[in-house]
Amino acid sequence: MRLLSALLLCFALPLAALPAQAEGFLARLLDQPVPGGVAVVDLGTGAQRPAARYQGKPVLVTREDGRRWIAVVGLPLTVKPGREQLELADGRRLAFEVGSRHYKEQRITLKNQQQVTPNAANLARIERELAVQTDAYRQFSPRQPSNLLLDRPVGGPLSSPFGLRRFFNGEERNPHSGLDFAVPAGTPVKAPAAGKVILVGDYFFNGRTVFVDHGQGLISMFCHLSRIGVKVGDELARGAVLGKVGATGRATGPHLHWNVSLNDARVDPSIFIGAFRP
Repeated sequence: MRLLSALLLCFALPLAALPAQAEGFLARLLDQPVPGGVAVVDLGTGAQRPAARYQGKPVLVTREDGRRWIAVVGLPLTVKPGREQLELADGRRLAFEVGSRHYKEQRITLKNQQQVTPNAANLARIERELAVQTDAYRQFSPRQPSNLLLDRPVGGPLSSPFGLRRFFNGEERNPHSGLDFAVPAGTPVKAPAAGKVILVGDYFFNGRTVFVDHGQGLISMFCHLSRIGVKVGDELARGAVLGKVGATGRATGPHLHWNVSLNDARVDPSIFIGAFRP
């Protein structure tokens, strides 16, 4: 417990101010190179921040220990186990290995069949909403994330984990792209790191939703909210309340669904809160 408390205290400071004794902590926390996971790649100790891309998209680069640059790379669920490459602006290519991970199944019964097989009008709405949300996930701002050991946006137990193969009324749909918290309606939802609100909306599947840009392609999405308490452009401090838990959209009951995206790849939020289980 003393060691965990010390690590949490370290991350209460900005990343640039990490003390020397925290060397290697980010790699130990975040390096889970599996489909839907995160790869941490050493970029050396140059004076200038290197620029890196994965699958053609810019990735988060930070200084871990005051000397060493690392790339924090989001791996989509669709990536295959094996060797992958990170491309640097100076022409170098750095290889890293992706392992395998098994994801369980979840079967859900919905009373509203439109949320399983939508009609043409609802499909058109879903496509419009998907385009707007995809644009939000693809934003890449230069700001440095305030912390990469993220706070839990709500208290309470985790329910549906990331990556579940989901079947609605017996029909398979996209895997679960976030982490669910089983908490009552009205529970305040807090920003797990400082950031800027880049999208709010009320969507067919997600219900009332907020997107927060934490910097360098690290994006949080919170959905099924009963109430939204922020607007686009708002700057949120770490721990600021952005809304309240609800059951809007495709939800069988009140809970918070939290997505974390890195370089436009939805990754397991449990990695960032120290709750990852291989």
